[in-house]
Formats: sequence, structure tokens, C-alpha cells
Amino acid sequence: MEKTATLNLRVNPIVKERAESVLSRLGVPMSTAIDMYLNQISLTGGIPFAVTLPKAPDEINADLMTDEQLHAKLKKGYDDIEAGRVQNAANAFAKFRENHGV
Repeated sequence: MEKTATLNLRVNPIVKERAESVLSRLGVPMSTAIDMYLNQISLTGGIPFAVTLPKAPDEINADLMTDEQLHAKLKKGYDDIEAGRVQNAANAFAKFRENHGV
């Protein structure tokens, strides 16, 4: 099939870099990957994967906690602060990104 249409897209540069890295290892150009995605949309009649919010584990999902459980978790957090068991937020997020490839 001849390719004559052009798409101009704005995307998050970090997401683009990560996708390009994966596609490069697969030997698939970005334009081919986008074409594959668009073909799948037309073949399946929708987005070809589930679009859902990530599910929080039950032990940290406040929507599933009783008031007592929630208060106990909050109290533990306050106790940790008072005992000095804290981290710098910037360092904690940097470590999270490093551990999770984000």
C-alpha cells in the first residue's frame, strides 16, 4: 500500500525516546509502528488494547479501607515522621524512576 498521507504529532519527548529505543531493537521504524497501530484500530474497530487505570494493590487502596484502617496507616506515617524515618522527596522519586525505568 502506498504511503502518501502525513501526520504531524506532538508527543512527550521521553515517551518518544523510550519507544524509539524499543522499536530500534525490534528493527521497526517509528513510521511503520504508527502505521501498524492505525491498521489495528481499523481492523479491531477501536483501540487494540485495554485502556484502563492501573489498579492499586488492596493494601494501599484507600477506597477499600475502613476508616480504622485508613487512620492506622496515617498514624504510622505521622509516627515515621516523628521518628525521623523520612526521605527527601526528590531523591525518593529519582530512585523510583531508576528502579522502574521511568
